[in-house]
Amino acid sequence: MSTVAITGSSSGMGAALAARFTAQGHRVIGIDLRGADIEADLGTEDGRALAIERLTDLSDGRLDGFLPFAGLSSGARRRPSLLVSVNYFGAVRLLEGVRPLLAAAGTSAVVLASSNSTTTQPGWHPELAEACLAGDEAEARRFADAQQDEGAVLTYPATKAALAYYVRTRAADYIVDGVRLNAVAPGFIDTPMTRAGREDPQVAAAMDDFLASIPAGRAGQPEEVVEVVDFLMSERASYCVGSVLFCDGGLDAKLRGTDWPSVRNPGS
Repeated sequence: MSTVAITGSSSGMGAALAARFTAQGHRVIGIDLRGADIEADLGTEDGRALAIERLTDLSDGRLDGFLPFAGLSSGARRRPSLLVSVNYFGAVRLLEGVRPLLAAAGTSAVVLASSNSTTTQPGWHPELAEACLAGDEAEARRFADAQQDEGAVLTYPATKAALAYYVRTRAADYIVDGVRLNAVAPGFIDTPMTRAGREDPQVAAAMDDFLASIPAGRAGQPEEVVEVVDFLMSERASYCVGSVLFCDGGLDAKLRGTDWPSVRNPGS
């Protein structure tokens, strides 16, 4: 039996993932603000330290898998800086803290939760994603809160882009320790988080427009993303390292079908 830790395990995608891996016979350690094996606020340094300490104890020093899926939407008029601390640093700081536990397993897997909003929502600031990737939480929070117009709306895709950047730039380092690092990039998924976003009229209008643009003609279901994550966590994906897999009903492909990296000299 393997041990898998999941953040945001009490609701939404995290709960769906916890149910799947528990049903498969894995030992699941849930982390959330409330109603989990470990209750901690991952938007704070103290909360992350507590989660790492408790996870080290409960896992007996070994983790076979880690799914940091705790996250906040841009609705409910949240301060943009809160999204920075929860969505990006709440995932990455925890991952870096439990990396020794993942390495101790010999072969382990991690899937981060990115989003197709990184490529389908215009106007977000690459500088914010770069500040996150650089590990400067204070500067990233300051930059996010300085955006007066649609600050939280534009902060969400920036934090998710930063997670994709982290996977792409760090996966080669993690695999040296036997840790496979990948990401899933869901589109519009019917979860409590997206439903809560409709409480804000501004966000709800944007969500309606977003839904209408999806080639598949509907929102995705949590179980559909769970299938992708299950694959990436399994031995079936043993050669997938540094991948960001879109699960969005075709919207990313529709908007950037020919937007593909060009081949260049790796030494240039």
